[in-house]
Amino acid sequence: MKSRPMELGRFFMAGLPGITVDDSTRRLIREYRVNNFILFRRNVHDQGQLAALTAELRRICLDQGLAPPLIAIDQEGGSVTRLPPPFTQFADARELAESAYPEDCLAQYARTCARELLGVGINMNLAPVLDVSPAGQGLFMEHRSLGGDPEKVARLGALVIAGLQKEGVAACAKHFPGLGAAVLDPHRHLPVVDRSLARILTEDLIPFKGAIKAGVAAIMTSHTIYPRLDPETPATLSAKVLTELLRKVLGYQGVIVTDDLEMGAIEKHGLVEEAAGSAFAAGADLLLICHDHDKVVRSLTALAAAGAAGTVSQKRLAAGARRLRSVQERFAIRR
Repeated sequence: MKSRPMELGRFFMAGLPGITVDDSTRRLIREYRVNNFILFRRNVHDQGQLAALTAELRRICLDQGLAPPLIAIDQEGGSVTRLPPPFTQFADARELAESAYPEDCLAQYARTCARELLGVGINMNLAPVLDVSPAGQGLFMEHRSLGGDPEKVARLGALVIAGLQKEGVAACAKHFPGLGAAVLDPHRHLPVVDRSLARILTEDLIPFKGAIKAGVAAIMTSHTIYPRLDPETPATLSAKVLTELLRKVLGYQGVIVTDDLEMGAIEKHGLVEEAAGSAFAAGADLLLICHDHDKVVRSLTALAAAGAAGTVSQKRLAAGARRLRSVQERFAIRR
């Protein structure tokens, strides 16, 4: 059985260019069946406009007979905050985690953030960051991390996940299997985290194990090479990392979402459509392309070709679709 591009849009999460649903986005929904979206500062004018934008995305998807969409945003706080005032402006995760009462601060963050997101029709927060990142070493994730102690990061991360999801917002733990030791920014370069397998197992993976135990809806991949896990391939594109480690060893059954495939760590080393096919074959369920809709369409076509050639099996497609539908239904906004 062949997979046509229009049947595979469910496996993509796309960005929008502006503050309304433009013709290109309508085409992605109607012709290619894309029904997951990510929002940025460029998509926000005010609360009323944002609520209208998300409502229109839901309306078009449901009118087309699609599953209720996941509408996501990076609202970590601090340097990664997409929503301007009057939305609450939170400090960096590191600052909250190192406060006098970190549990109280992070519980308040999760509760307030989730309620504000739901108020404008956003049902997925690409948070928390679970990268274990010691302070004072010039590491890229230091301020976005909950700290350098794996057990503390695990405990506080699980608290944020539970708080977001209790309020009805899907949480997404990132960046598996751990970006905390990276010096380079994957938005621009391909990092290499040359940690021993023992440190990966006893430090980096601890918070993700906690997230899985907490029932996290999604886990985001890292555009980073871990030589002790896969010496040649970034985690996002590695079956050894996503299928063997995350699915089989850690037993994770939820949605795996890639980081943005247009980031320099990936796109400087090949075409986005090639990366999309590789990521899906490696075990990712949701392929994130934040800017260029032409790249979404080309990636859809490439994934369909892989399905037709048998590179991606129908069993694999069905399993990914079930995982996505489960999260979409659980966190659906139907108003």
